[in-house]
Amino acid sequence: MTPRSHEVSPGRSWPLGVTPDGDGANVAVWAPEAERVELCLFDESGHETRIVLPYNDGGIWHARVRGIGRGTRYGIRAAGPPSHRPTSFNEHKLLIDPYARALDAHARWNARMDGVAVTPVGHDTTRARDDRDSADVVPKGIVLTDAPGPDPAANRPHHATADLVIYEAHLKGLSAAHPDVPEELRGTYSGAAHPAVVDHLVSLGVNAVEFLPLQAFFDDRAVVERGLTNYWGYQPIAWHAPEPRYAFSDADAELRNLVHRLHEAGIEVFVDVVYNHNGEGGEGGATLSLRGLHETGYFRMHDGVHVDDTGTGNTIAAERPMVLRLILDSMRHWATRYGIDGFRFDLAAAVGRRDDGFDPASAFFQAVRQDPTLAGLRLIAEPWDLGPGGYQLGAFGHPWSEWNDRFRDDVRRAWRGDPLAFALLGKRMLGSADTFDHGRRAATASVNFLTAHDGFTLADIVSFAHKHNEANREHGRDGHNENFSDDLGAEGATDDTEILGARARRVRAMLATLLTAQGVPMLLAGDELGNSQQGNNNAYAQDNPTGWVDWSAHDELLGFVRHAVAARHRLPLLRQETFLHGRTRDDGRRDVEWLRPDGDPARSADWEDEGFRTVTVVLRGAADDPRGTCLAGAVAIVISTGGDADVHLPEPDSGRAWRVEFDSARPDTFAVGAEATTHDPSAAPYPAMAQSVVLLSCG
Repeated sequence: MTPRSHEVSPGRSWPLGVTPDGDGANVAVWAPEAERVELCLFDESGHETRIVLPYNDGGIWHARVRGIGRGTRYGIRAAGPPSHRPTSFNEHKLLIDPYARALDAHARWNARMDGVAVTPVGHDTTRARDDRDSADVVPKGIVLTDAPGPDPAANRPHHATADLVIYEAHLKGLSAAHPDVPEELRGTYSGAAHPAVVDHLVSLGVNAVEFLPLQAFFDDRAVVERGLTNYWGYQPIAWHAPEPRYAFSDADAELRNLVHRLHEAGIEVFVDVVYNHNGEGGEGGATLSLRGLHETGYFRMHDGVHVDDTGTGNTIAAERPMVLRLILDSMRHWATRYGIDGFRFDLAAAVGRRDDGFDPASAFFQAVRQDPTLAGLRLIAEPWDLGPGGYQLGAFGHPWSEWNDRFRDDVRRAWRGDPLAFALLGKRMLGSADTFDHGRRAATASVNFLTAHDGFTLADIVSFAHKHNEANREHGRDGHNENFSDDLGAEGATDDTEILGARARRVRAMLATLLTAQGVPMLLAGDELGNSQQGNNNAYAQDNPTGWVDWSAHDELLGFVRHAVAARHRLPLLRQETFLHGRTRDDGRRDVEWLRPDGDPARSADWEDEGFRTVTVVLRGAADDPRGTCLAGAVAIVISTGGDADVHLPEPDSGRAWRVEFDSARPDTFAVGAEATTHDPSAAPYPAMAQSVVLLSCG
């Protein structure tokens, strides 16, 4: 019997979740095949009070319950008809409300979370429903009310997309080892908001931070049984709730403050979201939330078995109305309560997938495009999944941008010296028009990156020819096998000054390539400091110094990156929205020219020559864009992936000498604050050093 203090009345079937309203709260849970749904309240001692939700509207169980307010801890239980699926409607399993806006603890696998009990019988096993109660090992939802303090959505920086320089970072790893952050705050939302971290980002010149998943996630069985943790967070379990393990005391308040502080510093905040699967896994996985409420409704199934287009055991059925509603409600919540400026979608092809494959006009893309709350927010796709036809780079329409893995791989191959990769480098420098120039898309559709959380750091690309993932305890089977990396003469750490010098030079040249290419550049946190993961290219379970940013800075590299980012911000010709195709402008000049070291135009035969390793690309405002033709002057980018070369530059458009913005082989000469240097091409060719990028401007 329901206590009088929790008197029940009909309430409404919307909004979903637990919504406080004075002396009580409205409760609404979608579980269309359940026969009974209970709201379970927990007091400070852990005592549970169960309240049946007696009203049903189109599969949504609902009621208004008195005595619920801010801070109330709760869960859901669902019971239903006998089923051939032992994981369905098991009232012994406490479930996390899909709309829970906060959790009281982080989720870590325990055997009592499993919906299936596997019993050995001779040489075989039997599978039956596991009726062990899970309430004491499952995190409880926490009821929230309106948030106090500054509204982080009220001071969004609103940068132009072309002006963005993105910094991908792990929330904990960003401050976990920072010596100037108080020890008790390291690895928390408050640690990331500390002035020592924010000031570094500002001085670096980045104006957007893209955090790895912040939505509450699960330490799944696979990592727990190996004695590890799910460090990266790609096993979501509550899409509305911020991850509690990153909180010093209050995840909700501290995340709001972090976004507000970054906005004050002119930095946008993006969040990596995982709407393609959840942490409950596939057959025989944990029963924690969606599985216990409507397994066949939330997940894509085929002949009663989970479809696994994500490599995690399950795939969210984003094409279904109520599942799509949950995803959109989650996005709106993060945009309004936390002021998030954009989302990077993990395995984004999966959320656009229908039964017959990926569809760029699917319900998800249409719904996001028309949503007024989400209008103007950044949408970035990881444009692939593991399903049939899952690689969809270039297929996402406006206003989406996409992680461009071809940029990553082709630039790495070019600097490693792979045969004919230099010609591919030319394509990537112009925003990968071969992939993105269609459907009136802009060059900013390409998010260019050399490194990301998944793979080698930049220091490791030039220090390891092979992955070294032994610490993941998967016998080296995990992670990419082809990294297009090069140890430059010694695998891993070395005292050889010649090798160390070659590594440092290539790192600067690769970063200069990234920061002078058309498109939106993304840096990996720590690359500007020479951060290494000791050859681990899949540090998803390394919640330790391997996965954290090492703040013992390489001052020379850090100074160069600051200077190169500043040059990008200063020169709009490096960040145009219109693709450049070498068309003739009204002034008779081409918007892009490719020149050989002798100053003559590069020809097709040059690009097909394996010895062709030095080129100058001259950029002007796009001929097809009024905004481009208004851009004065030109920039010249000298790229030398081979040896030293005397480069004959064209006469500058302005009639004045070329100004050297930076030379990656001479970082001391062109450090921040150094006096401007000019070069007169009529006097002598420019002496480009091996493995270098030189940026010059005129006008």
